[in-house]
Amino acid sequence: MVSNADILNAGILIVDDLATNVELLEEMLRGAGYTHVSSTRDPHSVCALHRENHYDLILLDLRMPGMDGFQVMESLKELETDGYLPVLAVTAEPGHKLRALQSGAKDFVSKPLDMAEVLMRVRNMVEVRLLHEAARNHAKMLEELALNDPLTGLANRRLLDDRMAMALVHAQRHKSAMAVIYLDLDGFKEINDTLGHGVGDVLLKMVAKRLLTTVREEDTVARLGGDEFAIALWHVSGIEYAASVAARAIAAVSQPYDIEGNVVGITTSAGVSVYPVHGRNAETLMKNADLALYVAKAEGKNAYRIAGGTGE
Repeated sequence: MVSNADILNAGILIVDDLATNVELLEEMLRGAGYTHVSSTRDPHSVCALHRENHYDLILLDLRMPGMDGFQVMESLKELETDGYLPVLAVTAEPGHKLRALQSGAKDFVSKPLDMAEVLMRVRNMVEVRLLHEAARNHAKMLEELALNDPLTGLANRRLLDDRMAMALVHAQRHKSAMAVIYLDLDGFKEINDTLGHGVGDVLLKMVAKRLLTTVREEDTVARLGGDEFAIALWHVSGIEYAASVAARAIAAVSQPYDIEGNVVGITTSAGVSVYPVHGRNAETLMKNADLALYVAKAEGKNAYRIAGGTGE
């Protein structure tokens, strides 16, 4: 819900080449309680100002020398990629009203200006704009929740699957290799049982951050659930490189953690599989990495194993 304070705090830009019109609108809006009102008499500066300030409303005169309001709106469309132009057109020409709406303006007011009408249309437009922004932010949040682990912020299994699919297509197209590292923390249940789930959650977040430091920007670190993680390496030179990343991850995770005054120690075991040696699809690669992880656990933990063989 948009509050009255939200509306009055909205950013508003007045664009008119005549100083008297600018002064009239500024006085009108500030008198109504709007606190973030600015103006320009140069239509060429509107895009730069909007890019910098992200105005909630632009009061735009349509008839200006050098660059009219219709040209300004065309330029603004390059910034508003979702097609929503927060423009309230101001015109004295009846024929320009429909054209303004067709060009992307959301509403218009006629000259000579009627104060009550201007304030009503400004308020309505600002409220719609803020509701539009809230809806877009909510949709973005839902999308992020659908693709990211809510505790650590890492990719979740769904996003990992998407990234692996892209990596496999790239590897197949370029006849190159990609790899998967499957990790599981050693003794995490005991930490939860002795120090509590709160400390366990903090530990998982810290582990996630350390894992991110061991990979390149193009690689993907994901939390699969519980204390299980996976790393998809976009492009590797071979098994040796994938093994070196696994070793770095194990070393990073094994460093002590200071959590709420407790020095907490944890290690991780890992299994590594490489395309196309250990599988030609995501399901097979994950399965073989998981099997290699099982071997690493059985043979003493805090180590990695390569699918189909042994590792350090």
